[in-house]
Amino acid sequence: MKIDRLAGDRFKERPSDCVIDSHALMVRGGYMKGVANGIYSSYMPLRRITRKIENIIREEMDAIDGQEVQFPVVMPASLWSESGRYESIGSEMARFSDRNGTPMVLGMTHEEAAVQLVREYANSYSKYPFMIYQIQTKFRDEGRPRAGLIRVREFTMKDAYSFHTSQEDLERYYQICYDAYNRIFARCGIPEVVTVKSDSGMMGGSISHEYMLLTPVGEDSIAICSECDYRANMEAAESIIENKCEGEDMPLELVYTPDIHTIEDICNFLHTPLEESCKAVIYQKNMTDEYVVIFIRGDLDVNETKLTNYLGEAVHPGEVTENCGLYAGFTGPYNINREKFTVLFDKSLEGTHNLSCGANQPDHHYTGLKISRDVGEVEYIDLAKITEGGICPKCGKHSITISRGIEVGNNFQLGTKYTKSMNMQYLDSEGNLKYPIMGCYGIGVGRLAASVCEAHHDDFGPIWPMSIAPWHVEICCLRADDEECKGVSDKLYEDMLKEKIEVIYDDRNIRPGAMFSDADLLGIPLKVVVSPRNLAEGVCEINSRDKEIAEKIPVAEVIPFVKSIIEKRIAEGK
Repeated sequence: MKIDRLAGDRFKERPSDCVIDSHALMVRGGYMKGVANGIYSSYMPLRRITRKIENIIREEMDAIDGQEVQFPVVMPASLWSESGRYESIGSEMARFSDRNGTPMVLGMTHEEAAVQLVREYANSYSKYPFMIYQIQTKFRDEGRPRAGLIRVREFTMKDAYSFHTSQEDLERYYQICYDAYNRIFARCGIPEVVTVKSDSGMMGGSISHEYMLLTPVGEDSIAICSECDYRANMEAAESIIENKCEGEDMPLELVYTPDIHTIEDICNFLHTPLEESCKAVIYQKNMTDEYVVIFIRGDLDVNETKLTNYLGEAVHPGEVTENCGLYAGFTGPYNINREKFTVLFDKSLEGTHNLSCGANQPDHHYTGLKISRDVGEVEYIDLAKITEGGICPKCGKHSITISRGIEVGNNFQLGTKYTKSMNMQYLDSEGNLKYPIMGCYGIGVGRLAASVCEAHHDDFGPIWPMSIAPWHVEICCLRADDEECKGVSDKLYEDMLKEKIEVIYDDRNIRPGAMFSDADLLGIPLKVVVSPRNLAEGVCEINSRDKEIAEKIPVAEVIPFVKSIIEKRIAEGK
């Protein structure tokens, strides 16, 4: 490929709408162009990168007995109604009717399609276990697309589904996929990816893990223990609170607190710490608008994922109206109508006393609250977000730190969630009907490419690993108007093509600085510089994008040298 034929502009200025480096560099480098919010077209360099990622994924999936299939992008809504997700998933899923008025959906994930494909085939225990996978475009009407390919609405994803006759066999294969994923990320150039316990969300199932690239620009918050190997997404991390019930119980006392609405204001007014307060957080259920009131220690926040998992339905922030029976800023657990509202108590309140709280009347709070005495017996539920310096659920030490990360893959043990709801059954060895157990394994291809760029770049452009770089070598002819320089460059280009070396050739009549700037934006691992000055010594300069290699090699040895570096780096995952 000659660079003067390469579609897509490369430019110096950072686009104003690019909030992270990988997005800015991939736009500046002519990798992609925005079509709509969260939807992009890919130029050739990005397409070559994602195709290589897809091939690495295929090789690793095939190596663990995966069978590549293809599911439809468009599916009948009836298929999703079988699983119950047509009603439970919100506006993220695109719905429409075809010309016959049949309700249809655009696939945002393909559990239903996977079950539909194999439920007649896999009717006997003798056909298990097996795994099917696809690499395909999906659409999710993401509410807040951002950060280039990190969070988009249209995306390409590898999703795999395994089917088993026992939980033990699923767990065996789950580990096999875990190891395959580690190989995939290492081969793509980010072996530093870590696994974290995660929430299953709309996928369902009991056990799930996410593969995270730790980076300050990541969208997900991850709880990491500095003393043991505990790692979990904030959405799934258990919050453990130790309360010290010191001093004597104080009586419940009504206090006049005019124009004080926030938990911080009341604590300042009473000269007490947030830890000695009980705050109310009010939501409404999406389906019915029924109020849900969560009481939690004043210094903590509600984890909405835990809340929706507990309720089994989605919620939104509550709107406290004048006649609803709740009081914005003054809602408390004492004498609240627990028949009218869903009232929940976070575990952070267990074992506490002498708390301040709302009095369920305007401009008043209580002090001296002890829930076991003043409210009665309640069930305490873990609804809080884990905090920096919190207690590790595994080792019990105050050693939790909160980091940011980009999710590049996920695995779910789905159990029988889909096979039961969609009536997929098989006959076991004794002739009994059973529901197969499923596992699900996903990798976002474009997000993985962007994550590699985010992990490996400098101010000038991406530093692509050899395994997924758009080309392995770039030849820079610094004087296309010099007969010898042009001749040697042309010959190297032709010989590299014959040797099946992936090479892009820049013989434009431009300044060396502009040529090198474009080379940096393309992020090609090796750069061969041909110039009259070098040729006077009978050599070419060979530099690596990561600056580890900077050598002058005789012209006749350039191709053997380049081939050895390519082979070595691919083997090392660099």
